[in-house]
Amino acid sequence: MLVLVLPLFAACGGGGQLRGDVYDDSEARFRIGLPGDGWERLDVEGQNDLAWSHSGLASVIQVNSSCDPALDIPLRALTAHLLIGFTEREIASEELVALDSREALRTQLVARLDGVPREMVLTVLKKDGCVYDFALVAPPGSRFARALSSYESVLSSFEAGGGR
Repeated sequence: MLVLVLPLFAACGGGGQLRGDVYDDSEARFRIGLPGDGWERLDVEGQNDLAWSHSGLASVIQVNSSCDPALDIPLRALTAHLLIGFTEREIASEELVALDSREALRTQLVARLDGVPREMVLTVLKKDGCVYDFALVAPPGSRFARALSSYESVLSSFEAGGGR
Protein backbone atom coordinates (compact mmCIF):
# COMPACT_ATOMS: atom_id res chain seq x y z
CA MET A 1 0.00 0.00 0.00
CA LEU A 2 2.73 2.48 0.87
CA VAL A 3 4.42 2.42 -2.52
CA LEU A 4 1.10 3.20 -4.19
CA VAL A 5 1.04 6.53 -2.36
CA LEU A 6 4.39 7.67 -3.74
CA PRO A 7 3.42 8.19 -7.39
CA LEU A 8 0.83 10.74 -6.31
CA PHE A 9 3.59 12.82 -4.80
CA ALA A 10 5.93 12.79 -7.77
CA ALA A 11 6.91 16.26 -8.85
CA CYS A 12 9.50 15.06 -11.30
CA GLY A 13 12.16 13.12 -9.60
CA GLY A 14 14.06 9.92 -10.00
CA GLY A 15 17.24 9.04 -11.82
CA GLY A 16 19.65 10.65 -9.39
CA GLN A 17 22.04 9.21 -6.87
CA LEU A 18 22.53 9.63 -3.15
CA ARG A 19 26.21 9.60 -2.22
CA GLY A 20 26.70 10.00 1.50
CA ASP A 21 24.37 12.84 2.36
CA VAL A 22 24.30 14.52 -1.09
CA TYR A 23 21.63 13.77 -3.69
CA ASP A 24 22.46 14.74 -7.27
CA ASP A 25 20.52 14.38 -10.52
CA SER A 26 20.29 16.23 -13.82
CA GLU A 27 18.15 18.99 -12.26
CA ALA A 28 19.06 19.43 -8.64
CA ARG A 29 21.62 18.78 -5.97
CA PHE A 30 20.92 18.89 -2.26
CA ARG A 31 22.27 17.73 1.06
CA ILE A 32 19.91 15.62 3.17
CA GLY A 33 20.14 13.50 6.29
CA LEU A 34 18.76 10.00 6.61
CA PRO A 35 15.59 9.34 8.61
CA GLY A 36 17.27 6.97 11.09
CA ASP A 37 16.82 3.46 12.46
CA GLY A 38 14.09 1.29 10.98
CA TRP A 39 13.79 3.27 7.75
CA GLU A 40 14.67 1.48 4.53
CA ARG A 41 15.40 3.19 1.25
CA LEU A 42 12.77 2.55 -1.42
CA ASP A 43 13.73 2.22 -5.06
CA VAL A 44 10.97 4.12 -6.84
CA GLU A 45 12.95 5.36 -9.83
CA GLY A 46 10.98 7.81 -11.90
CA GLN A 47 8.61 8.53 -9.03
CA ASN A 48 10.58 10.28 -6.28
CA ASP A 49 14.09 11.55 -5.84
CA LEU A 50 14.34 9.81 -2.47
CA ALA A 51 11.95 7.73 -0.42
CA TRP A 52 12.13 5.60 2.70
CA SER A 53 9.63 3.28 4.33
CA HIS A 54 9.31 2.02 7.88
CA SER A 55 7.40 -1.25 7.99
CA GLY A 56 6.79 -1.13 11.75
CA LEU A 57 5.19 2.29 11.43
CA ALA A 58 3.62 1.63 7.99
CA SER A 59 5.03 5.03 7.03
CA VAL A 60 6.78 6.63 4.07
CA ILE A 61 9.01 9.70 3.86
CA GLN A 62 9.67 11.11 0.40
CA VAL A 63 11.73 13.97 -1.04
CA ASN A 64 11.41 15.45 -4.54
CA SER A 65 12.96 18.29 -6.47
CA SER A 66 11.98 19.90 -9.73
CA CYS A 67 13.85 22.80 -11.28
CA ASP A 68 12.35 25.19 -13.81
CA PRO A 69 13.01 28.88 -13.09
CA ALA A 70 10.25 29.84 -15.55
CA LEU A 71 7.57 28.37 -13.28
CA ASP A 72 6.73 30.61 -10.35
CA ILE A 73 3.83 28.80 -8.72
CA PRO A 74 2.61 29.77 -5.23
CA LEU A 75 3.44 27.36 -2.40
CA ARG A 76 -0.24 26.73 -1.65
CA ALA A 77 -0.90 25.66 -5.27
CA LEU A 78 2.15 23.37 -5.22
CA THR A 79 0.85 21.76 -2.03
CA ALA A 80 -2.60 21.27 -3.58
CA HIS A 81 -0.95 19.45 -6.48
CA LEU A 82 0.58 16.95 -4.04
CA LEU A 83 -2.90 16.11 -2.75
CA ILE A 84 -4.40 15.04 -6.07
CA GLY A 85 -6.10 11.70 -5.53
CA PHE A 86 -6.72 12.21 -1.82
CA THR A 87 -10.31 12.74 -0.64
CA GLU A 88 -12.02 13.87 2.58
CA ARG A 89 -9.13 16.18 3.40
CA GLU A 90 -9.10 17.66 6.89
CA ILE A 91 -6.31 20.20 7.32
CA ALA A 92 -5.07 20.31 10.92
CA SER A 93 -2.53 23.09 10.36
CA GLU A 94 -0.95 25.17 7.63
CA GLU A 95 1.94 27.48 8.40
CA LEU A 96 4.92 29.21 6.90
CA VAL A 97 8.16 27.87 8.35
CA ALA A 98 11.84 28.55 7.78
CA LEU A 99 13.69 25.90 5.80
CA ASP A 100 17.21 26.36 4.42
CA SER A 101 16.96 30.14 5.00
CA ARG A 102 13.71 30.41 3.00
CA GLU A 103 10.02 30.44 3.65
CA ALA A 104 8.34 27.05 3.14
CA LEU A 105 4.71 26.00 3.50
CA ARG A 106 4.07 23.18 5.97
CA THR A 107 0.66 21.49 5.91
CA GLN A 108 -0.50 18.74 8.24
CA LEU A 109 -3.71 16.88 7.43
CA VAL A 110 -5.68 13.68 7.42
CA ALA A 111 -7.10 12.51 4.10
CA ARG A 112 -8.20 9.31 2.42
CA LEU A 113 -6.59 7.46 -0.44
CA ASP A 114 -8.91 4.87 -1.96
CA GLY A 115 -10.94 5.07 1.24
CA VAL A 116 -7.96 4.41 3.53
CA PRO A 117 -7.19 7.21 6.03
CA ARG A 118 -3.68 8.65 6.00
CA GLU A 119 -2.14 11.36 8.13
CA MET A 120 0.39 13.53 6.33
CA VAL A 121 2.70 16.41 6.75
CA LEU A 122 3.80 18.11 3.52
CA THR A 123 6.48 20.78 3.29
CA VAL A 124 7.04 22.72 0.06
CA LEU A 125 10.00 25.02 -0.56
CA LYS A 126 11.00 27.15 -3.55
CA LYS A 127 14.65 28.10 -3.77
CA ASP A 128 17.04 29.08 -6.56
CA GLY A 129 14.67 28.12 -9.39
CA CYS A 130 13.75 24.75 -7.86
CA VAL A 131 10.79 23.37 -5.96
CA TYR A 132 11.48 20.90 -3.18
CA ASP A 133 8.68 18.90 -1.64
CA PHE A 134 8.85 16.65 1.39
CA ALA A 135 6.15 14.34 2.70
CA LEU A 136 5.49 12.00 5.56
CA VAL A 137 2.53 9.67 4.99
CA ALA A 138 1.39 7.30 7.73
CA PRO A 139 -1.67 5.77 9.36
CA PRO A 140 -3.29 8.39 11.61
CA GLY A 141 -2.45 8.54 15.28
CA SER A 142 0.46 6.99 17.14
CA ARG A 143 2.35 5.62 14.12
CA PHE A 144 2.26 9.05 12.48
CA ALA A 145 3.38 10.68 15.72
CA ARG A 146 6.30 8.26 16.08
CA ALA A 147 7.40 8.75 12.45
CA LEU A 148 7.26 12.54 12.72
CA SER A 149 10.63 12.90 14.47
CA SER A 150 12.35 11.09 11.59
CA TYR A 151 10.67 13.43 9.10
CA GLU A 152 11.78 16.44 11.16
CA SER A 153 15.34 15.10 11.17
CA VAL A 154 15.34 14.81 7.37
CA LEU A 155 13.98 18.36 7.01
CA SER A 156 16.36 19.94 9.50
CA SER A 157 19.35 18.57 7.60
CA PHE A 158 18.20 19.80 4.16
CA GLU A 159 20.46 22.19 2.24
CA ALA A 160 19.71 23.14 -1.36
CA GLY A 161 22.73 23.02 -3.62
CA GLY A 162 24.48 20.54 -1.35
CA GLY A 163 27.82 22.27 -1.69
CA ARG A 164 27.70 23.21 -5.38
